[in-house]
Amino acid sequence: MPRPTVAQLTYGSCTVIFSTLAMLLLSQTSSGSLIAVITITAVALGVLVALTVPAPRRAPVVVARSAVDEQPVPASVAAAPEPVREPSAP
Repeated sequence: MPRPTVAQLTYGSCTVIFSTLAMLLLSQTSSGSLIAVITITAVALGVLVALTVPAPRRAPVVVARSAVDEQPVPASVAAAPEPVREPSAP
């Protein structure tokens, strides 16, 4: 099982904290059993959010070519965009 990323931990924790506060403020409860239900619901919601955060993509594997496979490119005069200019002697 892969370990959770920093983004997953952050989103899940923020979801738990903010959803708990929102549900407690909206319900205005002081009963212990309802607070426990709200807390369990917030933790379940936080886990759900943490699991739905997309995992980072792995970098594509680059296969190095050997020097034997590469063909030397012959130099040509036609490939030069403009002639080389040298400073004149004084």
